[in-house]
Amino acid sequence: MGARLNLFESPLAGKLWKHIIAANQVLVDSTLPAATQELVKIRASQINGCGGCLDMHTKDATAAGETSLRLNLVAAWREATVYTEAERAALELTEQGTRLADAAGGVTDEAWANAAKHYDEEQLAALVSLIAMINAFNRANVIVQQPAGDYQPGQFG
Repeated sequence: MGARLNLFESPLAGKLWKHIIAANQVLVDSTLPAATQELVKIRASQINGCGGCLDMHTKDATAAGETSLRLNLVAAWREATVYTEAERAALELTEQGTRLADAAGGVTDEAWANAAKHYDEEQLAALVSLIAMINAFNRANVIVQQPAGDYQPGQFG
Protein backbone atom coordinates (compact mmCIF):
# COMPACT_ATOMS: atom_id res chain seq x y z
CA MET A 1 0.00 0.00 0.00
CA GLY A 2 1.36 3.39 -0.95
CA ALA A 3 0.33 6.95 -0.31
CA ARG A 4 -1.99 8.68 -2.78
CA LEU A 5 0.63 11.41 -3.14
CA ASN A 6 4.24 11.32 -2.04
CA LEU A 7 4.60 14.52 -0.06
CA PHE A 8 8.36 14.00 0.14
CA GLU A 9 8.79 13.96 -3.65
CA SER A 10 6.37 16.75 -4.57
CA PRO A 11 8.34 19.97 -5.19
CA LEU A 12 5.54 22.16 -3.83
CA ALA A 13 4.78 19.98 -0.79
CA GLY A 14 8.51 19.60 -0.18
CA LYS A 15 8.94 23.38 0.06
CA LEU A 16 5.94 23.79 2.33
CA TRP A 17 6.73 20.92 4.71
CA LYS A 18 10.39 21.97 4.92
CA HIS A 19 9.18 25.20 6.57
CA ILE A 20 6.66 23.43 8.78
CA ILE A 21 9.28 20.93 9.95
CA ALA A 22 11.70 23.79 10.67
CA ALA A 23 8.98 25.52 12.70
CA ASN A 24 8.43 22.29 14.59
CA GLN A 25 12.07 22.43 15.75
CA VAL A 26 11.20 25.56 17.73
CA LEU A 27 8.75 23.42 19.72
CA VAL A 28 11.29 20.63 20.21
CA ASP A 29 13.70 23.23 21.63
CA SER A 30 11.07 24.78 23.93
CA THR A 31 10.75 24.19 27.68
CA LEU A 32 7.56 22.17 27.20
CA PRO A 33 8.65 18.72 28.46
CA ALA A 34 9.55 16.27 25.70
CA ALA A 35 7.37 13.53 27.23
CA THR A 36 4.39 15.89 27.21
CA GLN A 37 5.07 16.77 23.60
CA GLU A 38 5.00 13.12 22.56
CA LEU A 39 1.83 12.40 24.56
CA VAL A 40 0.11 15.36 22.86
CA LYS A 41 1.20 14.17 19.41
CA ILE A 42 0.00 10.65 20.13
CA ARG A 43 -3.39 11.72 21.50
CA ALA A 44 -4.16 14.06 18.61
CA SER A 45 -3.04 11.39 16.14
CA GLN A 46 -5.33 8.83 17.80
CA ILE A 47 -8.30 11.19 17.52
CA ASN A 48 -7.51 11.98 13.88
CA GLY A 49 -6.78 8.36 12.93
CA CYS A 50 -3.30 9.15 11.63
CA GLY A 51 -1.40 5.87 11.47
CA GLY A 52 1.77 7.48 10.14
CA CYS A 53 2.01 9.90 13.06
CA LEU A 54 1.11 7.22 15.60
CA ASP A 55 3.83 4.99 14.17
CA MET A 56 6.37 7.82 14.38
CA HIS A 57 5.53 9.26 17.76
CA THR A 58 5.06 6.01 19.67
CA LYS A 59 8.40 4.77 18.35
CA ASP A 60 10.16 8.07 19.06
CA ALA A 61 8.67 8.15 22.57
CA THR A 62 9.81 4.58 23.21
CA ALA A 63 13.31 5.40 21.96
CA ALA A 64 13.36 8.39 24.34
CA GLY A 65 12.56 6.09 27.29
CA GLU A 66 8.77 6.35 27.54
CA THR A 67 7.16 3.25 29.04
CA SER A 68 4.82 0.96 27.14
CA LEU A 69 2.30 1.30 29.98
CA ARG A 70 1.98 5.06 29.51
CA LEU A 71 1.91 4.76 25.72
CA ASN A 72 -0.75 2.06 25.83
CA LEU A 73 -3.00 4.13 28.08
CA VAL A 74 -2.94 7.45 26.22
CA ALA A 75 -6.39 6.87 24.69
CA ALA A 76 -7.78 6.24 28.19
CA TRP A 77 -5.78 8.93 29.99
CA ARG A 78 -8.76 10.05 32.12
CA GLU A 79 -8.96 6.67 33.82
CA ALA A 80 -5.21 6.04 33.95
CA THR A 81 -3.16 6.86 37.03
CA VAL A 82 0.19 7.05 35.22
CA TYR A 83 0.08 10.70 34.09
CA THR A 84 0.93 13.83 36.04
CA GLU A 85 -1.68 16.53 36.56
CA ALA A 86 0.23 18.71 34.09
CA GLU A 87 0.19 15.95 31.46
CA ARG A 88 -3.53 15.43 32.05
CA ALA A 89 -4.15 19.16 31.53
CA ALA A 90 -2.16 19.03 28.28
CA LEU A 91 -4.09 15.99 27.09
CA GLU A 92 -7.42 17.69 27.83
CA LEU A 93 -6.32 20.80 25.92
CA THR A 94 -5.17 18.55 23.07
CA GLU A 95 -8.51 16.78 22.87
CA GLN A 96 -10.52 19.98 22.92
CA GLY A 97 -8.18 21.70 20.47
CA THR A 98 -8.33 18.73 18.11
CA ARG A 99 -12.10 18.20 18.28
CA LEU A 100 -13.06 21.79 17.52
CA ALA A 101 -15.95 20.73 15.31
CA ASP A 102 -17.43 18.57 18.07
CA ALA A 103 -18.09 21.36 20.55
CA ALA A 104 -19.49 24.80 19.94
CA GLY A 105 -17.09 27.33 21.38
CA GLY A 106 -13.94 25.21 21.02
CA VAL A 107 -11.64 24.96 24.04
CA THR A 108 -13.39 25.64 27.34
CA ASP A 109 -12.22 28.24 29.82
CA GLU A 110 -11.90 25.44 32.38
CA ALA A 111 -9.51 23.43 30.19
CA TRP A 112 -7.45 26.55 29.48
CA ALA A 113 -7.31 27.56 33.16
CA ASN A 114 -6.25 24.05 34.14
CA ALA A 115 -3.42 24.07 31.59
CA ALA A 116 -2.39 27.57 32.75
CA LYS A 117 -1.98 26.21 36.31
CA HIS A 118 0.75 23.86 35.10
CA TYR A 119 2.47 25.70 32.26
CA ASP A 120 3.94 29.18 31.98
CA GLU A 121 3.08 31.49 29.10
CA GLU A 122 5.89 30.25 26.83
CA GLN A 123 5.00 26.63 27.52
CA LEU A 124 1.33 27.40 26.78
CA ALA A 125 2.41 29.01 23.51
CA ALA A 126 4.41 25.87 22.71
CA LEU A 127 1.48 23.64 23.67
CA VAL A 128 -1.02 25.56 21.51
CA SER A 129 1.43 25.57 18.60
CA LEU A 130 2.17 21.88 19.03
CA ILE A 131 -1.53 20.99 18.98
CA ALA A 132 -1.99 23.02 15.79
CA MET A 133 1.14 21.53 14.22
CA ILE A 134 0.32 17.89 14.89
CA ASN A 135 -3.21 18.41 13.60
CA ALA A 136 -1.71 19.78 10.35
CA PHE A 137 0.58 16.75 10.02
CA ASN A 138 -2.33 14.40 10.83
CA ARG A 139 -4.61 15.94 8.26
CA ALA A 140 -2.05 15.81 5.46
CA ASN A 141 -1.16 12.19 6.23
CA VAL A 142 -4.81 11.10 6.45
CA ILE A 143 -5.71 12.86 3.19
CA VAL A 144 -2.89 11.15 1.26
CA GLN A 145 -3.32 7.86 3.16
CA GLN A 146 0.29 7.79 4.33
CA PRO A 147 1.10 4.17 5.25
CA ALA A 148 2.27 3.33 8.75
CA GLY A 149 4.60 0.71 10.17
CA ASP A 150 7.98 1.30 8.56
CA TYR A 151 9.12 4.33 10.53
CA GLN A 152 12.47 4.07 12.30
CA PRO A 153 13.06 6.28 15.40
CA GLY A 154 14.81 9.50 14.44
CA GLN A 155 14.33 8.82 10.72
CA PHE A 156 13.39 12.41 9.90
CA GLY A 157 16.05 14.08 11.97
